[in-house]
Amino acid sequence: QVQLAESGGGLVQAGGSLRLSCAASGRTFSSNSLGWFRQAPGKEREFVAAINYNGTTTYYENFVKGRFTISRDNAKNTLYLHMNNLKPEDTAVYYCAATGTYSGINLLRGERYNTWGQGTQVTVSS
Repeated sequence: QVQLAESGGGLVQAGGSLRLSCAASGRTFSSNSLGWFRQAPGKEREFVAAINYNGTTTYYENFVKGRFTISRDNAKNTLYLHMNNLKPEDTAVYYCAATGTYSGINLLRGERYNTWGQGTQVTVSS
């Protein structure tokens, strides 16, 4: 089982960019599908993006399509989320998650993941 640690969050102005990283430890990283979720204050956790074990398939929530890109480097055991044209409504704690069991559209569902990072705060000012 992998362990995950996010980094790269911070304060950015609207229209700016950030790159989140999720470093993984453990020998099974390359066999896990991975996802990014976020949770804003007072709101439920929501799906952002996901990527299958070898990076050939990605999924995005509609509100980030064309602005965010998920990628992974299995040689470095790292997951990324490149975020461009950030908006104030993107403000949230962002979490990475891993699953060694599920794939496909199951990756859009948070309950399909069995390992989560501690989260990194992203704040977008207007």
